[in-house]
Formats: sequence, C-alpha cells, structure tokens
Amino acid sequence: MLLVDPAPMHRSGLRMVLAAAGGASRAGTIGSAGGGPGGAAGHADDAAGGAAAPEIVVVGETGDGAEAVELARRLLPDVLITEIALPRLDGHAVARAVSQGGLPVRVLILTDHDSDEEVLAAITAGAGGFLRKDAPAHEVTAAVRAVAVGGAVITPMVLARILARVAEALPAPETTTTSKLDALTDREREVLVHLARGHSNAEIAGALLVSETTIKTHVGHVLTKLRLRDRTQAVVLAYETGLVKPGS
Repeated sequence: MLLVDPAPMHRSGLRMVLAAAGGASRAGTIGSAGGGPGGAAGHADDAAGGAAAPEIVVVGETGDGAEAVELARRLLPDVLITEIALPRLDGHAVARAVSQGGLPVRVLILTDHDSDEEVLAAITAGAGGFLRKDAPAHEVTAAVRAVAVGGAVITPMVLARILARVAEALPAPETTTTSKLDALTDREREVLVHLARGHSNAEIAGALLVSETTIKTHVGHVLTKLRLRDRTQAVVLAYETGLVKPGS
C-alpha cells in the first residue's frame, strides 16, 4: 500500500486505520512491494472461502504527486491511495501515469473533492476507486481490498449522481447502437447486466447458478472483448448502449 496525501496527519490517520484492519491477518499481503494484483486476487479467493483476509501493509508514503509516481514504479504496491490535490502532479495525473505506464498498481482516490467532474476525471484517468475522506473506516478497508483484486468502488451517493448524469446523456432507445456488444455471448451480456446493477461476483454466481470462478472468467471475457479497463467502465458502457436503463 502506498499512501499519497499532502497532509501528514491525514496519512498518519489512514495508516492507523489500515494497520488496525490488516494487522491481525496472516493469509497474505496487500501492499507488499512486487506483490502484484495476481497474488492479491489469490488471497482474496482464500478469504472468500473462509480463510483470513490478506494483510494490509503500508510500504511507503508521500505528500507529492511526482514522487508518488516514482515510488509506485519502484515499490509496485498493489494499491496506491491518493488525494486529488497534490503538489507538482495532482491525483488524476498520478492515476494516469500509473495506468499509462502499465504498472501492476491499482489507484484508489480518497478525497473531499467529490464533484461529478472530479469523479469522471478520476475514472477517465484510470482510478479503480473513488471514496470521500469521511467514509467509515470499514468502507475504506473494504474498498482497498476490492480495488486490490481488480474491483471498482465508488462512494454510493456519488455513484448515484454519476449514473443519473450518464442516463441524461443517453440517446433515445430507438437510436441506441448496441454494436459494441455484438462480440458478447448471451451469458456474457447477462453478466454485464448484473455488473451494471452493482452486483458482486458472488451475487452474480448465485443468480445464474454457476460458480464464482466461472463468473470471474465471464467478467474477464467481457472486459477483454469490449476493451475495457475495469468494472466501472463496464457499468458506464452498459448504460451508454442501453443494455441497462436507469431504474431497471
């Protein structure tokens, strides 16, 4: 875990929250240098099966955006948690540098700046999660674990605003093109619908009466075929194409 915030007190408080959540676990490590998302995903599967959740370890911290990118390249933490307002490079630029650099590092934005523009900019830049700083400690640690294994997390109230905005921008149903979805099988479309409704892999597996491993495979195929980076982009595309409509 790499912490990036210009306020030392904020970094200290976040470090304490993460230490309290992860210190008692021994199943694995989120945040260890060179750990990589693949290893974290394996530990998450163990946790789902009843073993302890991966330990959360802070491997570095900084209050500077440019230094954050350098530390990300050198330490390769599973997750980089960053504020938006930073010296030299802001949080969006940090997320963009990590994403475009092909680093096996996921970015979680933790900020008080939650305007629609900030959220959309974060998603576009490649962030895998967006939370307000006033989120409860358990939501922060849950978001860290979810982002570490490739999930996407957005504060519920913020997500509701964003989806409403996406809905307003959608074309009329009769003019909506679904050609982007032609590459998907019927089952993959079903999975995409569930993703757009915010369902977890476990919930989708239960609804479709298949294993969670099968769902993970389908999700991977959906992202690959549609050339999407993560689940957040999949949700947006599902609404843009009219596959899922607001309130459905």
